[in-house]
Amino acid sequence: MRVLLYTGKGGVGKTTLALASALGAARHGHRVCILSTDPAHSLADALGQPVGPHPRRIAENVYAREIRAQLELDGAWSDIQAWLRELLKEEADSIVAEELLAFPGIEELVALRAVREVEQTGDFDVCVVDCAPTGSTMRMLRFPDALRIFMQHFFEFERKGARLLRPLMRGFDAGRLIPKEAFFDAFERLYEEIDDVRQILLDDDRTSARLVVNPTRIIVDETRRSFAYLSLYGIATDAVLVNREMPESVGEGYFSRWLEIEREELEVIEQSFPVPIKHVSLRPREVIGVEALEALSRDLFGDDDPAARFATGRPIRFRRVGDRTRLEIDLPGMTKEEISVSAKGADLHLRVRDSRRSISLPETLVGCPIEKVRLREPVLEIHFGNG
Repeated sequence: MRVLLYTGKGGVGKTTLALASALGAARHGHRVCILSTDPAHSLADALGQPVGPHPRRIAENVYAREIRAQLELDGAWSDIQAWLRELLKEEADSIVAEELLAFPGIEELVALRAVREVEQTGDFDVCVVDCAPTGSTMRMLRFPDALRIFMQHFFEFERKGARLLRPLMRGFDAGRLIPKEAFFDAFERLYEEIDDVRQILLDDDRTSARLVVNPTRIIVDETRRSFAYLSLYGIATDAVLVNREMPESVGEGYFSRWLEIEREELEVIEQSFPVPIKHVSLRPREVIGVEALEALSRDLFGDDDPAARFATGRPIRFRRVGDRTRLEIDLPGMTKEEISVSAKGADLHLRVRDSRRSISLPETLVGCPIEKVRLREPVLEIHFGNG
């Protein structure tokens, strides 16, 4: 199944373009599911028809679904929730407890699980994900790494500790603070589900990100950072979609200066991203409804299949250079002052501005020193010596 992640700064029109892509892919014969993972869902607004937490047919071969975190939690991971409710029962009433159970990051976790569910049905060829604005999307992509680190370093320790303490605390009220074995089983299942999705996201033959941008300086700058963060997490971006370009027909007058500024930003966009860039003009009226979205899709993609892979580069690459190995990561728009690299054990730790990631090294590189780190715009090169 092909997975397309649509993201961008809030307000750039990613929901509209995600829907246009889904309808365009269906026009090319694909069975498509579009998921909204943005807590402020707007699929229904753009379609002009209801969309709920269950797949709903919106056009031929196209189904839409909004991910509702609380509803998903009520239907899954009940053993995890049962312990949390027990933990909170004397500290908060039931309504407050429900709110506390929706801890930060839970929407992203549920969204990841939903992608796996769509694939497991076998009913779809393409899953288009209308992601939350950039910050939440990056948190969603960071979550599998964070969960992997917890499972590798802390999970078994916590489980063994609970097994030792549980008999000793039997009969004491404080015993409710110790998770039951069912809690750990549920958490392990959750990890396995999220790790399955991680494998989907890192498979750039199947998964591509699409960055939606408007030709204004603030949005272009954020989009450049987003491209770098996606590369850092191993997600391949195969296209940048420029939305709401001013038509040349604005000509002289009040908007002529805006048109000039926009042309400058379009040049920056062309120079900033090593992937195909597609353009669509500002529409004469708001794009609402299937018919308007299909027209937008034709203008944006022409005869191209929106589900196609528009770029084939891998964002993270290991290369053999003589008797040495070099790791390359695409980080356009970054400076060397914004990047730090270190190796510890079997992991390579990277910081790019305010984002961090741990990359598991191949066995052949574990223990090998980092000889040199060099940023050759837009590629970060990490050279390893022989161990």
